[in-house]
Amino acid sequence: MITATDIAPPGLSPALHAASFRERLLLIILFITVFASSVIEPSPHDVLVGVLAIAALIAGVRLERALVVPLMLLLIWNFAGMLALMHVPGEEKTIQYTATSVYLAITGLLFACLFAQNTMARLNAMRIAYVATAIIATFVGAAGYFDLFGTGHLFAPLGRALGAFKDPNVFGPFLIWPALFLLYRMIGSGVRFGDVLLAGILLFGLLLSFSRGAWFHFAISCVVMVALAFVAAPNARLRLLVLAVSASGIVVLSLVFLFLLSFDAIQGMFEERARLIQSYDVGQGGRFLLQELALTAVLNFPYGMGPFEFARVHGLQQHNMYLQAFLVYGWLGAMAYLLLLLSTLVVGLRNALVITPWQPYLITAVATFAGEMAEGVVIDTDHWRHFYLLLGMIWGLAAATLRQVRARPIHTPAGYLAAR
Repeated sequence: MITATDIAPPGLSPALHAASFRERLLLIILFITVFASSVIEPSPHDVLVGVLAIAALIAGVRLERALVVPLMLLLIWNFAGMLALMHVPGEEKTIQYTATSVYLAITGLLFACLFAQNTMARLNAMRIAYVATAIIATFVGAAGYFDLFGTGHLFAPLGRALGAFKDPNVFGPFLIWPALFLLYRMIGSGVRFGDVLLAGILLFGLLLSFSRGAWFHFAISCVVMVALAFVAAPNARLRLLVLAVSASGIVVLSLVFLFLLSFDAIQGMFEERARLIQSYDVGQGGRFLLQELALTAVLNFPYGMGPFEFARVHGLQQHNMYLQAFLVYGWLGAMAYLLLLLSTLVVGLRNALVITPWQPYLITAVATFAGEMAEGVVIDTDHWRHFYLLLGMIWGLAAATLRQVRARPIHTPAGYLAAR
């Protein structure tokens, strides 16, 4: 009879062989799950997260003590959301909204647990999948925008690229982390043709989303990323390199942008979307008036109005995540949400300056998260899947950094900003 010992590689016990197989299976499922995240409604990503959770349990993934903080804040936030359901009893869509919030909170915590252990292997699987699916989403969105093969009504029904997303204002921000990672790698590891090509494709997709919030998000995230790269540089020469590469990148992007504006198909939409004030921002039923009404509602409903209730009463959403937190989750939920954002940002910033093999991932995740916090002023972000991926990445990498710092000194990786 052939046993596990007979087929195991030399020097590898059956237990270690089984553990290695479970980890490889986990990496494959993680890759597929992230790769599917650019397809929305019906999204295979939602089913795959359940499969990923089972694979994580089989692989022995555990909850690090450092993750208790986001766990408690996510619990309070969603518990408050369930309490707010009492104001809208028996409505199927409100129950579905709350269930989605709980599911996404679990997703964020799952990613945090995953990235806290066997960190680099899992980050590499996630990165390759995320960049690949973002590139495909960009091609799909661009095909729709230019109505190639008659796909305009599917992938750009509003005259703006949205790929397989429901909203171009979600499609645009989805592209930002992979684009930032590629740009950061140019700063730290040198400019390579492959990175330039992929980053260019993603930035082209970001432009075609014609989302003012996403553009603002990208600008904020770039500033934060460059600032962190500058501070993390170990000497003056490398700090000058960061500034030089960043300045060169701004010049190149500006020239490419001006070239793209020479095409009528892009120039017209850009001129329309670049206006600071849009028609739906002002007037009766405009965004600004709705936000004023939302402030009043926040004071009148300390336990929250429940999902979609503000829109039912006033006709439209207020398009502000911070008001949304109070309106849907109540004061208790909103406080938990704000603490979650601030603690994530603080923990991310503190650990982003520690030299680790995963430092490029953490710096770009923190930078993207900061931009997403800023964009929350003009859009609701509580159900964005990539928001929870960023949340999990920051907390998971912070836990990994804390554990490694306690265990032994961390050696500088080859090339201080090496992002491989």
